Amino acid sequence: MALTLDAEVEVKSPADVFWRDLRESTTLFPKVFPEDYKSISVVEGDGKAPGSVRVFHYGEGSPLVKVSYEKIGEVDEEKKLVTYSIIDGDLLKYYKNFKGTITVVPKGEGSLVKWNCIFEKASPEVPDPHVIKDFAIKNFVELDEFIRKAE
Repeated sequence: MALTLDAEVEVKSPADVFWRDLRESTTLFPKVFPEDYKSISVVEGDGKAPGSVRVFHYGEGSPLVKVSYEKIGEVDEEKKLVTYSIIDGDLLKYYKNFKGTITVVPKGEGSLVKWNCIFEKASPEVPDPHVIKDFAIKNFVELDEFIRKAE
């Protein structure tokens, strides 16, 4: 049975800027958040386009997952929306499938970052992925802080 989990984070960065830097996560996140990301490598495609596959090696900041393979699904630059599916790695020990969506919506001078996941537990005792949701929220807040310091 598929379940969903949602989060919304208000950030001060303009949507265009936040989206631009989010789309550069392959190179940007390991540099800016080394405690969370040891490396992100592109193993198929360009790392941004639908069908691209990236492998994430997480740092000490990731409590549950150390390696994750992500395949990019839909990308809509106009709507500032990207979907991804976890296709291999530690997360699949807990969830049969995991699909995420990130959308950046303009809100005043800042943005509203929406994160959603659809998942199916590997077994009934596996908790909902709140730790993954909290990690995503933390990254959005930290990316916003990075952008505002860089301005």
